[in-house]
Amino acid sequence: MLRGFNTAGAGMIANQRHQDSLSNNMSNALTPGFKQDRSTFRAFPEMLIQNVENRNIPTENGLNLPRNQIVGSINSGTYLQEDVPLFEQGDVRETSMPTDVALQNGNLPDETGFLFFEVANEDGDVRYTRNGNFTVDAEGFLTTNEGYYVLNEDGEPIQTGSEAFEVTENGEVISAFDQTLLGIGYHPNANDFVKEGENLFNNDGEDAVVDAREAAGADFQVRQNHLEWSNVDTQATMADMTRAHRMFEMNQQVVRTFDQSMELAANEIGRLR
Repeated sequence: MLRGFNTAGAGMIANQRHQDSLSNNMSNALTPGFKQDRSTFRAFPEMLIQNVENRNIPTENGLNLPRNQIVGSINSGTYLQEDVPLFEQGDVRETSMPTDVALQNGNLPDETGFLFFEVANEDGDVRYTRNGNFTVDAEGFLTTNEGYYVLNEDGEPIQTGSEAFEVTENGEVISAFDQTLLGIGYHPNANDFVKEGENLFNNDGEDAVVDAREAAGADFQVRQNHLEWSNVDTQATMADMTRAHRMFEMNQQVVRTFDQSMELAANEIGRLR
């Protein structure tokens, strides 16, 4: 019976964490460039149940031999293993804002390949994002809304001086202050990227990020005055949230049933009269 408690409790915890992940997706449904997370579940290792008993052999000395009979396997519950970002192109919409820039994927040489803008985090390390909702700071540098410098192909901050600049389809930034290329990275396996918060990704794999313009077969288009929106499907997410809530309630009812059974066993069956 205690095993049933553990199994149902594990199901409640897994569905609660799944609900948290879905809630985070829903809250970022309007965040430009956001990539929704998919929860992956795994079962705990199965246990092999055996019936262990002694078997008496009708001999003169009364031989007693141990006997193990395999009953079968039982699963001890499930858990949420990890949340994996879903790297799919979000809708690209016109905003009429010159500081908004979107990456439009074309044909990519790898099935799991993806493109990213290159930015510098607060420590100056290169990070990657699909959020092209840029702005120009007081010093004339192109930054994200969180204040991270947008980098060029040489890994240096881009200075435009003002919002009066032009971005070509190849990612060339043309302003009265400077003329340079946006840092656009390509990676053959986007699943190697992990989220670090504030719509930034870090490459956690062994393959290095390369300049998208030098990656053979990488086709893309940079669109100024446009933004790539979140790839969250709000209707599907709401349906998944409802399903996770119901699964939580089902496991909760199982726990309640086991609790009532144990109460009966402790207070009624085990009572001495």
